[in-house]
Amino acid sequence: MKTQLTTAVLTQSASQALVAAIAIVTLLAMSFFVAEPRISHGQADTDDFIIRQTITAETSFLVDPPDVTMNNSFGGLTGGNATGSSRFVVRSNNASGYYVEIDFFDNAGAYAMRGDEDGGAQIRDYGGDVTGQPSYNWTASTAAQFAYTINSSTTLDTDDSFLNNGSSACNSGSTQTFGKCWKAPENGAGFRVVDRNTAASTGATSTLYFKVNVPSGANPIPTAQTYTATATLSVFIQ
Repeated sequence: MKTQLTTAVLTQSASQALVAAIAIVTLLAMSFFVAEPRISHGQADTDDFIIRQTITAETSFLVDPPDVTMNNSFGGLTGGNATGSSRFVVRSNNASGYYVEIDFFDNAGAYAMRGDEDGGAQIRDYGGDVTGQPSYNWTASTAAQFAYTINSSTTLDTDDSFLNNGSSACNSGSTQTFGKCWKAPENGAGFRVVDRNTAASTGATSTLYFKVNVPSGANPIPTAQTYTATATLSVFIQ
C-alpha cells in the first residue's frame, strides 16, 4: 500500500514538473515572437567617415631656357645692334599658377655683361628704366647698352611690368607688343617676368629677348673680345 502511494506521488510530481516545463517553454516562445519584430526590424547603428588623398603642387620647366648667341657681330668703333632669344616652357598643376623671375650674376656695378678676356666693362646695363620698370621703346645712350624683354604665348602670362598702354608707357595697360618694353638686368636680385594665375598642365611658353646696342663712337669704346652675361631663371608657385 505504501509503495503504491509513493508511486502515485512521484507520478503526480513528474506530471506537475512536465506541465511546468511545458508552461515555461511556451512562455519563452511567446516572448520571442512578441519581441522578434523589434529585433528583426530595429534601426541599425550608423557612422560616416571620409577618405582623403593629398596631391602636391608640381611646377617646373618643361623646356629649360637655352644659352643665347647673339645674331650679329660688329665693330666697337662703328657700332651696331645685336639680338638673341631664349624660349622656355613651364608646366604646373598648381591651381593658383606660378611666377618666373630672372636674376643676373652680379658683376659689381651696372655691368651684367663683361669681357671674357679681361673682364672689361664697356657694355653697361640699360639705362632707360630709370624708375626700375621697363621703358617704352629703346632709350638711346652714348654708351653701349645691354637689355632684355619678354613675350608670352598667352599675353596675360607676361608680368604687368612688360605690358604697355599701346602708346607711351610700360607697366601700364594690358597690351603686349614685341620689342616695346626694355629692362636693365637686375644684378643680384630677381625681377618678375612671368606671372600666371592658373595652372598650365600642358605647358605655357614665354620667350626672353636680349639686345646689345653699341652707338658709333661709344664712350667707352668696347674692346675687341666676346662679352658674356650670366642669368638665372627661377619658377615659384603662387
